[in-house]
Amino acid sequence: MKLDLVIKELHRSENELAHVLLRLSERHKTDHETYHVARDLVRWCHDHVRELARIGEDYGLKLDAEPAGESTVAERVREKAAEWLGRRKEPGLLLLADLRHLYRVASGVSLDWELLAQAAQGARRKELLELAERCHPQTLRQVRWANARLKESATQALVS
Repeated sequence: MKLDLVIKELHRSENELAHVLLRLSERHKTDHETYHVARDLVRWCHDHVRELARIGEDYGLKLDAEPAGESTVAERVREKAAEWLGRRKEPGLLLLADLRHLYRVASGVSLDWELLAQAAQGARRKELLELAERCHPQTLRQVRWANARLKESATQALVS
């Protein structure tokens, strides 16, 4: 069984989800709920990345335990752009597009956790199944939050 491939892909996708959440929070800094909740959700992704790196060693993987980061210069530029966008009339449509993207990425990560759980169960790997059972519910909460914000933003952006 190719459990190492599933772990490696999940590690990559959790890093991507963290990146998407950080970018969302930076671009919509003036929307306090989006900014703060997205930052909180990033912490879950970072915890998952560390856990996957730790357990990946048992499968011969050398995954980076430190979540992928961004340069501070790029971060500051995006934050400044977010402040400017917050003063324009189109941020609702931008938020809508960003939330759609977040929802798709988070749903993919959720699917990856399902794959890991199924593979772990089939291979009788208790430690992997326990990891999936511990982390997947957090990812499902990320998906639900993105979906709820998406519905709310769609109503606001498309009706007004």
